[in-house]
Amino acid sequence: MEEEVIGKAYDSRLMARLLTYMRPYKATVAISLVFLGVGSLMQVAGPLLTKLAIDRYLLPNHVTTTTPGLLGRYLSQDPWIGLAQVSAIYLLALLVNLLMEFGQTYLMQWTGQNAMSDLRHQLMGHMQKLDVAYFDHNPVGRLVTRVTTDVDVLNDLFTSGLVTILGDLLMLSFVAVAMLQMSPGMTGLLLLVVPLVILVTGIFRRAVQSSYRRIRVAIARINAYLQEHVNGMPVLQLFNREARSAEEFRDINRDHMEAFKDSIFAYGWFYPVVEFLSMLALALLLAYGGFEVRGGALTLGAWVAFLQYGMRFFRPIQDLSEKYNILQGAMAASERIFKLLDTEPTIVSPSAKTPVSGLPVSIEFDHVWFAYNAEDWVLQDVSFTIAPGETIAVVGHTGAGKTTLTNLLLRFYDVQKGSIRIGGVNVRDFDLLELRRQFGIVLQDPYLFSGTIADNIRLGTQGITDEALELAIQKVNLKDYIDRLPLRFDEPVRERGSGISTGQKQLISFARALAHDPRILILDEATSSVDTDTEIRVREALGRLVEGRTSIIIAHRLSTIQRADRIVVMHKGRLRETGTHQQLLGMRGIYWKLYQLQYKDQELRPAGGGQKGRVPPAGELEFQR
Repeated sequence: MEEEVIGKAYDSRLMARLLTYMRPYKATVAISLVFLGVGSLMQVAGPLLTKLAIDRYLLPNHVTTTTPGLLGRYLSQDPWIGLAQVSAIYLLALLVNLLMEFGQTYLMQWTGQNAMSDLRHQLMGHMQKLDVAYFDHNPVGRLVTRVTTDVDVLNDLFTSGLVTILGDLLMLSFVAVAMLQMSPGMTGLLLLVVPLVILVTGIFRRAVQSSYRRIRVAIARINAYLQEHVNGMPVLQLFNREARSAEEFRDINRDHMEAFKDSIFAYGWFYPVVEFLSMLALALLLAYGGFEVRGGALTLGAWVAFLQYGMRFFRPIQDLSEKYNILQGAMAASERIFKLLDTEPTIVSPSAKTPVSGLPVSIEFDHVWFAYNAEDWVLQDVSFTIAPGETIAVVGHTGAGKTTLTNLLLRFYDVQKGSIRIGGVNVRDFDLLELRRQFGIVLQDPYLFSGTIADNIRLGTQGITDEALELAIQKVNLKDYIDRLPLRFDEPVRERGSGISTGQKQLISFARALAHDPRILILDEATSSVDTDTEIRVREALGRLVEGRTSIIIAHRLSTIQRADRIVVMHKGRLRETGTHQQLLGMRGIYWKLYQLQYKDQELRPAGGGQKGRVPPAGELEFQR
């Protein structure tokens, strides 16, 4: 629905804000405006030179005044030499106009691209500061449209909108002044057609405005649809949904095509109608001016020059009608862009920051309540403490609030009630960068960026040496895989790690976390999507990862967390049980039920044979695996 907002045709507040992006390039813009003014004068000079050539050298007997004019004083009286001089001046005017137009166009395109580059950089930087909750409610396709299509619309405004509008207005002003000086009567006759042109332009503007709105909505839908379905291509192909997806995209694409057809139709009739009206005006000038020339009230040269000015008069009006749509589109695009830029993050660093202690610290959840929406509580009165260096596991059914605990700890969201403290200091009192620098996290769905293996492990942290990379891959059992790659750490990685198995991507994520040497490690379902062999390698690496640091392990597979110092059991947003693996089994509560559900259908036998369908103790399970 946001894409349907058209906004005003002109908003001085938005325009003033847009012009701030041109401020760093004001010298270039000033030179461009000088070029524009000189070029406009050169275009006006052409008909005046035509008048001079006809009245002074071609038909001197028709001249009704003896005033030679400013330029005429410096030209030869000889017809052949004078015509040659006028022709040379005309050619010079054309060349100057050519250079002015090239310079003005080049400078404004250069300025527009730089200004829009600054705006895109600002948008990207601002989005990186926004809360995670903002991205929960705004689809990626919409945000991509802001940084790409909407910025391109503003670029059109800067490069071919504002300056061109000013050029058209200058041209109209110069032409009107020149025509009034030559013949007020013929000027009034020409202006009789202008109301008809304005009426046609108004009809055209409304038609294009409607089609433009539909085009904007269709483009946003296309971007969102493509982003979603390209990312979900494996699922789409798995369920044989290609034909259905193609049909849905055909409908969206058809809406875009039909909107453009309406726009093409509007442009198709607008220019011929304006051309017809301009030719009608010239026909009136031809008849009226002919009588004026015959009566001696007007020279033949002035009449010819007036016809040339008449042709130049309607061209800027046509351009202005088209630039109106660029202006309106830019206002709508800027309104959407500035709405994004004006969205302030709610989770920010405090003005008085508490430094992070370099000593081992505890983590404390103190009566924490949290809801993503209103009072639909995801966590309810959760309290527990993690001692320095302790490895704690969090288990529970899907939706129990396990991942939410880590999101709150990292301040991706803020708690509504209670508090979370690290070393006795509320997490709200830390600088966000310093707070998150203490953590290393491995997610269920490992995310790799385009670049190289080394780039994905370092993630821009230049302090990680090649030796640190080697040590990290050794500790996470990734060295064999890296050594098989032709370029090792310099092996290119395609978008989202395409071509790399899930297990390998997960091990790279482990190496990334280890290379950054975090004080606190978070593993969020880090082994839920890997095969058994990779899980065993991950479990071996896990012992090295948690050594000497506080660790929080969220897992569904209970086999990965049985060696944790303590296990926290979450159920429906509340902390229900806590203890070691054996203690929780002895309670025969929620954890015991989870343990039963996970293994009740498996045939588990000790080495010498055993019962079928029973739940084994932890040591026996580890032995069999």
